[in-house]
Amino acid sequence: MEIELDSSNKKIEGILGIKPVSFAYPCGQTYVGRGTETRSYTPLVAERFETGRTYMDEGPNDPAFCDFSQLLGMKLDGMPFNEAKKLIESEKCNGKWLILVCHETGKPDSPGSVVTLATIEAICKYASNPKNGIWLDSVHNIAEYLKNNR
Repeated sequence: MEIELDSSNKKIEGILGIKPVSFAYPCGQTYVGRGTETRSYTPLVAERFETGRTYMDEGPNDPAFCDFSQLLGMKLDGMPFNEAKKLIESEKCNGKWLILVCHETGKPDSPGSVVTLATIEAICKYASNPKNGIWLDSVHNIAEYLKNNR
């Protein structure tokens, strides 16, 4: 994993000219192997990235205590805006950092794990309205703020 992470980062930096700061664990899994051969690669991610994001976890992140190398990502796939809004509002009231995760965008009748563009647009419109009290930003910007203000 160390070799794969380092070579991938080097390629991304060479092609795009930016150093990756966030890592999305494949399928949200922070480990490789099976049974007695299971090994976490969270320490490798923690050494190389500012944040690591998992997927389909139990709940949003507590800004005061979350592990930046294992941030909890909540499933947005297939969720209409009214359900997403309920989740956003619930976690806002609880003071949590909600990271919504989807696989891809598509039309409402698209097969597989998709979120509609209309849902994403509605979330952005809702969250960007100052009266709603939502901070919508990149994982990098929020993590940087939290690290500096804990």
